[in-house]
Amino acid sequence: MAIAQIKNLQRRLGVLEQEAVEEVSRACGHELWQSLGFDALDSVEDADRRARANYYYGQLQVVRELKDALG
Repeated sequence: MAIAQIKNLQRRLGVLEQEAVEEVSRACGHELWQSLGFDALDSVEDADRRARANYYYGQLQVVRELKDALG
């Protein structure tokens, strides 16, 4: 991969990461999940919000793994 492609991919992954963080925070109604981790998502009472939080948390984990792999 060319350097420009890698930088573009890193930028897009950063955008996806920020979106996922915002959506999990919105679904949980707070940002405590960032320090508590995945267990905080189970405390969300509304099933739709919990499902959305779990979806975006999964997306966040994939993005972070890809960013780590790229260096």
